[in-house]
Amino acid sequence: MLPESPPPVRPVFYVSDGTGITAATIGHSLLTQFSGFRFVTDRIPFVDTPEKARQAVAEIVRAGANCGRRPIVVNSCVDPELNRILSESGALMLDVFAPFIKPLERELDAPRQSRVGQAHGMVDFDTYHRRINAMNYALTHDDGMALDYGDADLILVAVSRAGKTPTCVYLALHYGIRAANYPLTEEDLESDRLPPRLRAHRDKLFGLTIDPLRLHQIRQERRPNSRYAEMETCRREVAAAETLLRMERIPTLSTTHTSIEEIASRILEDLGINREMF
Repeated sequence: MLPESPPPVRPVFYVSDGTGITAATIGHSLLTQFSGFRFVTDRIPFVDTPEKARQAVAEIVRAGANCGRRPIVVNSCVDPELNRILSESGALMLDVFAPFIKPLERELDAPRQSRVGQAHGMVDFDTYHRRINAMNYALTHDDGMALDYGDADLILVAVSRAGKTPTCVYLALHYGIRAANYPLTEEDLESDRLPPRLRAHRDKLFGLTIDPLRLHQIRQERRPNSRYAEMETCRREVAAAETLLRMERIPTLSTTHTSIEEIASRILEDLGINREMF
């Protein structure tokens, strides 16, 4: 039986006059719809001058020549001249704004204003400071370091290494949410009730759980061959935590196969927190 041939490699570039976050987010969502390929992605941010656009073109052309396949460019530049230069690369150009601009111009009866770098520009200082304050809150209230939860928008509850910290940071950075997290200790898990310091805030609580095997793998990387990382410890803690959260009727979500974006969206929906993404 002949060995399977490796999937074809396709270079993909996320090009933007700003951070490239928009292009990368949309591009990644598009690429996940296609299997059987190995997409090699690269982000080229802050392409805001013709010179930088030509440098990007050279990089794109070089990548296509190296792999022998036409590159794909997911582009969020707004300046038509920069887009014209980028098209000289010969790549498949996917303009993330193009499908929406003309319908919006017709609906609003107004032309677009191609202002470079506005998608992630710091145009609202109140919004910016809310994000910074939320990030500071998440860091100072990480893993139960601070227990003054009066100002918290929500509190994540889970065993250690179930995904509490990255979720809190994501919520702070993208939504300005003051998210604290509380790690369930062995002492907490011996009881079938919420820890006393959480009971007054039960309407802010959301539980995270995880498959014990995945938890074992994560803990093994952090503290190899420790009791903390033992498979039996992971099974026991997860089972006890799930029982506690279920008995207390705390909404819970497994992080095992769930992206952080989906985790955040589910938490906000379940807790009824309506906050626009920045």
